[in-house]
Amino acid sequence: MSEMITADLVDLDLSADTKEAAARALAERMVAQGRVTDLDGFLADVAAREAQMPTGLDGGIGIPHCRSAYVTEPSLAFGRSAEGVDFGAPDGPADLIFLIAAPAGADDAHLTILSSLARQLMNAEFTSALRSVGDAESAAALIRGDEAPAASTSEAPAASTSEDSVATSAAASADAATDSTAPAPDGDGDSPFRIVAVTSCPTGIAHTYMAAESLENAGREAGVDLVVETQGSAGFTRLDPAVIAAADAVIFAHDVPVRDKDRFAGKPTVDVGVKAGINRPAELISEVRGKAERGEVTGGATPTPVERGGEEGEGYGSMLRKWLMSGVSYMVPFVAAGGLLIALGFAIGGYEIKSAPSVMQHFVWTQTDSWAALMFQIGGVAFGFLVPVLAGYIAYGMADRPGLVPGFVGGMIASTINAGFLGGLAAGLIAGGVVLAIQKVKIPKAVRGIMPVVVIPLISTAIVGFLMFVVIGKPIASAQKGMTDWLNGLSGSNAILLGALLGLMMCFDLGGPVNKVAYTFATAGIAVSNPSDSAMKIMAAVMAAGMVPPLAMALATTVRGRLFTETERENGKAAWVLGASFISEGAIPFAAADPLRVIPSSMVGGAITGALSMSFGATLRAPHGGIFVVPLIGNPFLYLIAIAVGMCVTAALVVVLKGMRKPVAGGTAPGAPEDIAAPAADTKQPVAA
Repeated sequence: MSEMITADLVDLDLSADTKEAAARALAERMVAQGRVTDLDGFLADVAAREAQMPTGLDGGIGIPHCRSAYVTEPSLAFGRSAEGVDFGAPDGPADLIFLIAAPAGADDAHLTILSSLARQLMNAEFTSALRSVGDAESAAALIRGDEAPAASTSEAPAASTSEDSVATSAAASADAATDSTAPAPDGDGDSPFRIVAVTSCPTGIAHTYMAAESLENAGREAGVDLVVETQGSAGFTRLDPAVIAAADAVIFAHDVPVRDKDRFAGKPTVDVGVKAGINRPAELISEVRGKAERGEVTGGATPTPVERGGEEGEGYGSMLRKWLMSGVSYMVPFVAAGGLLIALGFAIGGYEIKSAPSVMQHFVWTQTDSWAALMFQIGGVAFGFLVPVLAGYIAYGMADRPGLVPGFVGGMIASTINAGFLGGLAAGLIAGGVVLAIQKVKIPKAVRGIMPVVVIPLISTAIVGFLMFVVIGKPIASAQKGMTDWLNGLSGSNAILLGALLGLMMCFDLGGPVNKVAYTFATAGIAVSNPSDSAMKIMAAVMAAGMVPPLAMALATTVRGRLFTETERENGKAAWVLGASFISEGAIPFAAADPLRVIPSSMVGGAITGALSMSFGATLRAPHGGIFVVPLIGNPFLYLIAIAVGMCVTAALVVVLKGMRKPVAGGTAPGAPEDIAAPAADTKQPVAA
């Protein structure tokens, strides 16, 4: 087996000024050594991993990495930059850059070697030696572990040529934790405070093990017994159940779901992104010890990607966005199911079906109207959950499970007093805030067990109910009515401008927060038993604009395929179906690869489609479905024309803008993009996992 890094894969005078250029320069060395078969395909996978989370680390380190089908053997290239390259680290540019390449089917031994290197990067002597090494051969030997850094006292395992050192270290840590006796939950007694941690990242090669090493080092400095389960690409060995049972607290530092998370339920827990485990391990240890002292425990449910939209310590605006998106993400399925059922009821039984008696009193199996009434009434019940679910899961995003009860109750009160979605937003935020405030109160150990079951739900629900009924409910209900009346009064140029604005929002971030704001605004208008004509026009405009980006990318890859990589052309085939189904995220691979051309083009096409839809007077009672709900659309022919116009405009702009750029020397075939492309959206092309 050839070595993973040789002198030919080292550049001690890396001159790149961007992370894309740095990755390309190092990747070209891998191509020259026959370790990478397709430069652009490999760089697309590197870019896809970088888009998931920046790979810059504190201390001047950049670790772009991925698993790729274009890698023939596990490889590592190293570059040292005098000027530094920005890889998104909080403390500035990176001067030590490691490009880690693993085959899509790399065996465990190879991946463990790369993981051992990731741990070494937390060793100050190791990085200092790399900054001072004078020649490429010595640098490669240092990284391989053939030469030890001078005066190294770190306990981190050296980058070796086998997995034995990592396995032995992990086993020793687990054995030590198993042999100790568990201290009291508050840390009293002679035994050290015990923490179990889990680290994981999308590729499971670098950040996973760097976070583990950082946490272990911080644990030793803090005098706590900390054992880490690394859920990496090489698989993972579950912590001994006895170790978990003896632990006083848990730290999750992850960017992918923790496997078998329920094992850790019922313990004080800090849940953050993997980079927090690398950059601020001491804070996490202090935070989880504080939670243990207060008796705060958590369940084992895995948060959704929306709930994991940021790390603790981020700005209030980012936190607020994360909380609101948590509520919206849980609400959308109710909107889709209820809205489609109501729309089908109207389509089968006509608009008079809303006056039909309850199907419990009158249902005839052979009558079409009975089935229409059944669909309409089931949809109406589903819609009745919208505001409570929105409020409940906003509170859940803020305060975890203790926020559910006051959030749902506050949302139901908002529905009862006709405060609508504005009331639901307020109720959810208030409920989450009240629960967080209660959790900060220090309480006697004797009553900690009943706090999450009795005390927190009782007090928080009473406070939220009082505020919603007596203090803020009526003003919010008045504001909701005013907004509804304004929408009902929209006509002419005002309606067209609103359609253009909503189209811009739908195409700005393709399924992100701005897109969701526009979508939620539209669905709020039709989430009633008798929506206004203006509300249904808004819903139609929003869905039409949201279909434009993926359809336009599909069209562009069809008419000018030479402007796109093979991976993008494959994505284009899937984008036809995704766009037709109103899944805006189908355009994300194209936007990630070429945002300055794709996103503005999509926004122009979306704005045109939204404006045309409003001017044509198209209406839509269903909140989702794409072309599959065309029979439920008012003025369907003109509606489809609006979508087609926006699609053609966006596709034309993308083709023109891509055709204007200059070819890159040594790059792809004429017309092929010089930008790093995004990975395939389907499973035909392996991507960075």
